[in-house]
Amino acid sequence: MTEAHSTIEGADALVTGTGRQGGTLPGAGPAGRGEAAPGDTGGEFSATWLSLREPADAAARSMELVERLPAGVRTVRDLGCGTGSLGRWLSPHLGDGQHWIMTDRDPELLDRAAAGMPPGVTVSTQRMDVADLTPADLAGTDLITCSALLDLLTAEEVHRLAGVCAEAGVAVLFTLSVTGEVRLAPDDPLDTEVEAAFNTHQRREIEGRRLLGPDAPAVAAAAFQERGARVTVRPSAWRLGPASPELTAEWLRGWVGAAREERPDLALDDYLERRLGSLPHVSVGHKDVLAIFE
Repeated sequence: MTEAHSTIEGADALVTGTGRQGGTLPGAGPAGRGEAAPGDTGGEFSATWLSLREPADAAARSMELVERLPAGVRTVRDLGCGTGSLGRWLSPHLGDGQHWIMTDRDPELLDRAAAGMPPGVTVSTQRMDVADLTPADLAGTDLITCSALLDLLTAEEVHRLAGVCAEAGVAVLFTLSVTGEVRLAPDDPLDTEVEAAFNTHQRREIEGRRLLGPDAPAVAAAAFQERGARVTVRPSAWRLGPASPELTAEWLRGWVGAAREERPDLALDDYLERRLGSLPHVSVGHKDVLAIFE
């Protein structure tokens, strides 16, 4: 079954169009790790989690790369759009007449993304996987974007995406790809082991697919450079701590939970209890990647 919808600010009806929905691909939507249900029962890709992290995402993304975008960006395709937080952040920095194509696998998140964009921005939604994207899909597109997606892809999938974008000549802005570098203050003797276990977990194999995890920014930069793009990479670290207690606590639970899954031999219950009892200041490494074909 394929689905696509279009909506214009102020219009109530959704106009059915064309589109494709492929097979399972973690990262192209919210049904990857944790298999979060459309009803938002929680999990890594739930609307609740995506909303919780939205302010930290907005504060972390590189404005320098936005200022380097090609002139005249009007049509933007957002891959794995979730609730549309990237669109809400980026669209005010672009010009008039914008149209966003929100791409995800979860229809509920697509509805949220379309409804949450600023006035004056038109939106269409499409259920499909990143692996299904073709140059023909990018006809008339000025920019491809994604947020916190690349680490869930494989090296082969990123290289294929680079080839599709190169053939179409479309610029890309990939934001908030994890680097695996986490710094906590005050530190704890177990921090290094938790970080290493988490990073190994991010590089795990799922149904024959080896996820890139923290290697994603470097792999993406190299893939686009190989295809002739001018690539710029900038840091976009999260800054967490006592000032954002709910997000910091939820991130800690997820970080430690992934480490425990990878290394069940680690005794992490007391570690997590200590960290939650006195929230540390945290820097969570991410990078943003801009690639422009000239």
